Amino acid sequence: MRLLPRPWWPARVPLRWKIAALAAATACLVALTVGVLVHLWTAGDIRDRAGMEATNSVYSAMDVYRRTGTLAGGAELDPAELPAVLRHPSDGDRRVAYDGHVEGNLGPSVWGAQRVDGPGGPVLAVRINMSPQLHDLRRLDASMAVASLVSLAAALPLAVYGAGLVARRLRRVAETAARISGGDLDARTGARTDGGEAHAGGRDEVTDIAATVDLMADSLGRRLRIERQFTADVAHELRTPVGGLLAAADLLPPGETEDLLRARVRDLRGLVEDLLEISRLDAGAEAPVPARVPLAAVVREAVARTGLDTEVETVKPGGPGKSGESEGSGESGDFGGSGESGQSGESADPVETDPRRLERIVGNLVVNAHRHGRTPVRVTVAGRTVVVRDHGPGFPADLLLDGPRRFRTGATERGTGHGLGLTIALGQARVLGAELRLDNAPDGGAVATLRLPL
Repeated sequence: MRLLPRPWWPARVPLRWKIAALAAATACLVALTVGVLVHLWTAGDIRDRAGMEATNSVYSAMDVYRRTGTLAGGAELDPAELPAVLRHPSDGDRRVAYDGHVEGNLGPSVWGAQRVDGPGGPVLAVRINMSPQLHDLRRLDASMAVASLVSLAAALPLAVYGAGLVARRLRRVAETAARISGGDLDARTGARTDGGEAHAGGRDEVTDIAATVDLMADSLGRRLRIERQFTADVAHELRTPVGGLLAAADLLPPGETEDLLRARVRDLRGLVEDLLEISRLDAGAEAPVPARVPLAAVVREAVARTGLDTEVETVKPGGPGKSGESEGSGESGDFGGSGESGQSGESADPVETDPRRLERIVGNLVVNAHRHGRTPVRVTVAGRTVVVRDHGPGFPADLLLDGPRRFRTGATERGTGHGLGLTIALGQARVLGAELRLDNAPDGGAVATLRLPL
């Protein structure tokens, strides 16, 4: 594979420098165009005036020559330098021609000529040197170049400053949009007043963009509030009838039908409780109750409550190895492992966190790994980090990109469910101030990493 050469320009050029460069290029183009036009117009005017001067000089010299027979005003008869176009005029009219040759101290010249007597008579010619006028033209060109550079030097900082103002406003809009996409629905650019109109400071395209972002945030906030309110209302409305169903199921005579119905009602009650928990997280009504607890012991207890066959490993804080063998739990939640591993977990440095919420997060991650992944499922505790990994197909790409969505489990190969486990885990992690990261292992399987804050 042939590698393309790296471009000489940086990968990211700020907008203010792009606008400043465009303004400088435009100013240079305008200065160059004006300079060329002024140069051409001045050069043509110099040549026209030199031609008129040559014509008048020929007229005066011819009048003196005919009256006195002498040459005056620098006139010559048949000079050797006379251009060929004036050497053999066909009549007695006065003619003018430009000669661009430079001879000695004489620069480009304009010749005026007229035949003295008849077709065979000599040609009286006058030469007008244009060197002083062309010297003035060069000085004019230099003055215009200096003036253009001075104007460009004065205009460029103004262009940079003006572009900086626009870039700063656009950056504020971008930062507000990023905050909105990150979940801060109260973020606003401030481009709109309560009445919905733009500020009186002026209305332009940037203001329109900012106002549109604010309108988008308002609309998104209203939709999310409606969705959250609907979720909370549904959960509260379902809680009472589900409780009644569970009580009625307890009155059924023992049997397979009663067990099946009771299990389904419990699943429904679990879903309602999850919805209530999500509504409390959305409303910001959850607050942690911190306590100093041994992390490994809390994690083992959370895994045991799931009743699922899961390996638990505790890594020594000061070394790369494991402290003891991995522990497995059967469906009854009874752990059978070496006492050394348990002692290592108990003797580890305690962490200050809310143990109930931590158990909720770990339990949801373990259940999600078993439901949507494949065994073996392993939980590793190292320092203040808890890692839950399965060996299934991994998290779907859209889940890694956009995060978990309620009532959506992702790809079909990840199994079925109502898709609230990861949503609750992320919400509870935010309450704890912890970081919950979802990834896929290089050799396959989903990896959820929970890092508790210091």
